[in-house]
Amino acid sequence: MTPELGVIEGYFGRPWRHDDRRRVLTRLRELGFSFFHHAPKADAFLRRRWREPHPESVLAELAELSEHCRGLGLRFGVGLSPYELYRDFSGPALAAFIAKVRSLDAIGIDELAILFDDTRGDVPDLAAREAEIVDAAMANTRAGRVLMCPTYYSDDRMLDTVFGQRPAGYLDELGRRLDPRVGVYWTGEEICTREFGPAHLARVGEQLQRQPTLWDNYPVNDGPRMSRFLHLRGFTGRPSTIGPHIAAHAINPALQPFLSLIPAATLAASYREAGGYAYMQAFREAARAEAGEELAAMLEVDLHALQDRGFDQLGDDRTRLRARYAAIDHPMAAEVLRWLDGADTVDGWLEDA
Repeated sequence: MTPELGVIEGYFGRPWRHDDRRRVLTRLRELGFSFFHHAPKADAFLRRRWREPHPESVLAELAELSEHCRGLGLRFGVGLSPYELYRDFSGPALAAFIAKVRSLDAIGIDELAILFDDTRGDVPDLAAREAEIVDAAMANTRAGRVLMCPTYYSDDRMLDTVFGQRPAGYLDELGRRLDPRVGVYWTGEEICTREFGPAHLARVGEQLQRQPTLWDNYPVNDGPRMSRFLHLRGFTGRPSTIGPHIAAHAINPALQPFLSLIPAATLAASYREAGGYAYMQAFREAARAEAGEELAAMLEVDLHALQDRGFDQLGDDRTRLRARYAAIDHPMAAEVLRWLDGADTVDGWLEDA
């Protein structure tokens, strides 16, 4: 069973260029993906400065992207992170939130995601406050589907360390309070989970009283540590048997839009091929389809250097690799070059959270 496949552009770091995003979304639709949520952490007007209106030029670009997606048959959504709105959701704050939701409606969104990730959450009635905000979004948007991301979107205790101890019974209370039509994003047993299992997802589904929508943090490579690596290998740890336990499966892509197409294609293959799926064979087929024979062969040869050793361990190999990829005229080769030059490394990733 293949669930709905989607992309949530929800990483820290330099957002994709508009033209690149259009081209990649066109290809993702051809690969079988059906929705896209625009939520880059670098867009302050969707996060810390959410009360302020987007610049007109940005709204025009988003409206054009929405129209492009509509032409592809790809549902377009925006992820809004109303930073710590749960601390005061009355009067001016409520009015500002409604105004923001309606401004996003105006660009032509099919879906709206209210994201509470990466903010403090040690509030006893957090679930009730977040459900109230989501209810207000539903009451004031024309979007056909509303989703939310909990503050504690994983079992990973790193969230409690960074953002405060999660309230007792948080997921269960969210499940009781949220409208049954609301989708809920979930990253798994870890923030960057190694494996999704049916038993885990069934348990989360029971708590939320709905099947979760996976926010899969692969092939994302943001933050000070992960941006030193290119995530290119095929998906593993996502067996097709999880399909009946999820509402949809969205991937958080890499900082490199075109290179993200390779693992994205393998996710579609993993569901399609089920027990016959082989992740390295899927990588080879996807790389050839997306990069061409010559560049695909280079990426496979250099896979250990790019994905396992990483930027900081390349040493003199960086010069050799740079010469190899500079000889290829392809957007994926250009992305490898940019990464080799250190242009995609991310530092201080929580500053814009």
